[in-house]
Amino acid sequence: MSRRHELLAPGLRSPISRFCIIFAAALSICQPLARTDSPVTVGGSFTLTAPDGTTVTDETYRGKWLLVFFGYTSCPDICPTTLSSIAAAIEELGPDAAKLQPLFITVDPERDTPEVMGSFTAAFDPRIVGLTGSPQQIAAVSEAYGAYGVARQGEAGGDDYLMDHGTHIYIMNPQGQFVEGLDSDTPSSGIAATLGELVR
Repeated sequence: MSRRHELLAPGLRSPISRFCIIFAAALSICQPLARTDSPVTVGGSFTLTAPDGTTVTDETYRGKWLLVFFGYTSCPDICPTTLSSIAAAIEELGPDAAKLQPLFITVDPERDTPEVMGSFTAAFDPRIVGLTGSPQQIAAVSEAYGAYGVARQGEAGGDDYLMDHGTHIYIMNPQGQFVEGLDSDTPSSGIAATLGELVR
C-alpha cells in the first residue's frame, strides 16, 4: 500500500471518495465570498414634474432633508392615512419643518397629472409636494428607491383599478443620501421624533 493511501481513512480510499473531497475543496476555493461591507443604495437622480408643471430633479431639493413616500391619489386607505401622519409630523416639528421637504411621488402617472397631484397633497399640507412624470420617469425613480407600483384591475374594468405599492417612507439627508426608512403605519409622533433627532 502506498504512503498516500495510508494517510487516508479507510472509508476515503476509494477513487470516488477522493474525487468528492477534491471537488468540494475546489468549490470552496472558487466560490465567491459574500461581501458584507457593501453599502445600501437607495435613491439617486430623478427628473419629475411638480404640480405647477415645472420640471424638478433631485438637485432641486439639495440642502433639504427629504421625506419621500410613493403612492397614488386614488389609494383608498394607506396613502391618505400616511400623508395625514406626515402632515401632523410637520406640525409637530415647528420651525424645524423648514429644513424638511416632504415628497409624494405617484406610482400611477396615467391618472395622476400634475394638477391632480397638487390638489391631493394640498388637502393634507401645502408643504407636501406631489410629483409625477412619464411612465418611464416614474419607473426610473421607483427603481432607484426600490419602490414599486403594480396595477390590479377592479371588477368594473377600464379605469377601475387599484395599485399595489410599497409602503415605506424614505428619509434622505441634505446631500441626497439615504438615512433611514419608516413604515407607513408609523404614527405622526414617531415620524416627528425621528426627524427631530436628525434635523436639529
